[in-house]
Amino acid sequence: MISPALLVTTHSVPGREVREAVGIVSAECVLGINVFRDFLGGIRDIVGGRSGTHQKALREARDACLEELAQAAGQLGADAVVGIDMDYSEISGGGKGMVLLVATGTAVRLR
Repeated sequence: MISPALLVTTHSVPGREVREAVGIVSAECVLGINVFRDFLGGIRDIVGGRSGTHQKALREARDACLEELAQAAGQLGADAVVGIDMDYSEISGGGKGMVLLVATGTAVRLR
């Protein structure tokens, strides 16, 4: 079994030295926001406040993307992914909403 890599948004791992960069890794996750979530989110737009349903969807997409990123780095023999950047976008049309999350970083081997 391949061990997942450590994930950090910084350009180094505290207390560890980067031995070599293995390459760029990325993960893309698209998560549907169903009609019920859209409806509840629309109510929040009207009355104000935070939308727990949309926050949960974003959290699920983030967790899935980071897990995929760690696995991709592990398959390359990397110990960590540094400099992780995450970009969120909403894709909507035809009455459907989707959340797109792309995570990228540099897979590295540590000393």
